[in-house]
This record gives sequence, structure tokens and C-alpha cells, in this order.
Amino acid sequence: MDDLKLVRKLKRKDQNAFEEVIEKFTPLVSNIIYNVSKGTLPKEDIEETVTDVFVTLWKNTDNIIEDKFKGYICCIAKTRALNKLMSVNAHQLLNIDDYDPEDDFSISAEIEKKELSNQLREIISEIDMPDKEIIIRYYYYSQNTSKISEVMNINKQTVKTKLRRAREKIKTRLIERGYVL
Repeated sequence: MDDLKLVRKLKRKDQNAFEEVIEKFTPLVSNIIYNVSKGTLPKEDIEETVTDVFVTLWKNTDNIIEDKFKGYICCIAKTRALNKLMSVNAHQLLNIDDYDPEDDFSISAEIEKKELSNQLREIISEIDMPDKEIIIRYYYYSQNTSKISEVMNINKQTVKTKLRRAREKIKTRLIERGYVL
């Protein structure tokens, strides 16, 4: 089920939708918590925080904006991770040597990059052959149009045309999914 339908069901307090959200987003939430804590939280604390994220989500389904769902979950996860870190480390003295001003830790940028990559893979998987193979060879294996033409036994100009059309399809589908290009 796509995220939009899932969110709509979740907003109606559909238990099955909630279970699907948990199954789908637990790896993402766990990674966020791990990254925010920079690996300092034990596994049990991460699991507890993951549970807190989904409980918070369930209690606040009215606040979900449909097209910003993933960002909302990420924001909850980051906040819960920071809260957990503060509660675990409340008794510890902060050390100035632990602060690194060069550490430009930005979880949202990394998440956006991974999400775009996942969306691209999904869109490419929907494209028919031989266009899909041409895209993969060109963008993932860095083969030039001459090499693709030779290997696939297709005219070089045809390869270029198929690449251009495939890029247009990908761009259209990304825009349909809410990306601004």
C-alpha cells in the first residue's frame, strides 16, 4: 500500500494500517535513533525508543499531514532519541572535548537522499525492457551510449532517444510523487 493510502487509514485509527506503518518504518526509525545517539544507546534503549515513536505517532494521528508523513515520523524519532539521550545522560557531566564543531550531522539530508534513491529504484523497476537495461547500464554501471549500443546491439541514436524518454518518464513520476525538480 502506498504511503498516502496508509496515512489516510492511519488517521481513521485503522489498527491494520498502524501495524503496516510499524512494519514498514521500524528500520528507518531505528536507524534515526541509532544515528542521533551516534551509537551510544544500547539495543534495549533503542528498541524502547522505537516503541515510544510509534506510540507517539498513534496518539497524534490527527497532526499528520498526508504528504509530509515520512518527515513527521523522522521528526518524532529524532525528538524521542534526543529525549532518551538526555534522560540516560542526565547524571553525566558534559565534556567540552566531546563536542566537535565540524560535525555537520544532518539526518534529514541523509534520509532524503535514501528516500530519493528508493523512489528512483521503484520507478526504474516499473520501466519496460530494454529501456530499463539502458538506464541501469548508463547510470549505475557508467557505460557510455556507444558501449550500450555495442553490448545491446542497438543503434547508438536509439540508445540516446530511449535514455531521453526514460529520463522524462522518471522526472514525471518523481513530480507525481511530490518531488520538486
